[in-house]
Amino acid sequence: MLLVLSDEHKEHLGFLPEVDSAVVGEFGRIAVEFLRKGTNPKIYEGAARKLSVDAETVQHGVEGLMYLLTESSKLMISEVDFQDSVLVLGFTEELNHLLQQLYLENRKEIRHILGELTPSLPHYHNLEWRLDVQLASRALRQQIKPTVTMKLHLEESGGDKSAKVLQTDPATLMHLIQELEKALAELKTTHCRRILRNIK
Repeated sequence: MLLVLSDEHKEHLGFLPEVDSAVVGEFGRIAVEFLRKGTNPKIYEGAARKLSVDAETVQHGVEGLMYLLTESSKLMISEVDFQDSVLVLGFTEELNHLLQQLYLENRKEIRHILGELTPSLPHYHNLEWRLDVQLASRALRQQIKPTVTMKLHLEESGGDKSAKVLQTDPATLMHLIQELEKALAELKTTHCRRILRNIK
């Protein structure tokens, strides 16, 4: 699978051929460090002074490299596909090889960092439900007003459990079921399966 880069990212990466290969390697180290700890404008300013360019150019170069490495790591693209993806940038063979080395050396760590950044969501544990029907009230002697009450038990990734109580009428519940069935059917399409395969 090839990585498709926007014109903006190509423009940001266009700064890399203008600097020495050691600087590109340092930019790669900074990009991975920024993924770990967040950006630091002082580093951009220091590098900009050494290279005699403005800090924004350095920032765009590092961010472009960070995008290239993170997207490639997310998709776990092969060495050949990575080479084909950067060929469109028109870099020298030496720079393409250097970028490939940066990718191969850092992809496991980048995937680990990205895995830690994803939010930990609770998952389904159990469901209790009850159907209540109001047949009459003081105002209306004859009525049928059904209500579905559900207690949804969730489990956090740490093992903690919580419960949410939900209440709805049968018509809304039927609509919700239909929407969920549509979503499940959508997951079975080839387009969705291709996307899910690439996410993993």
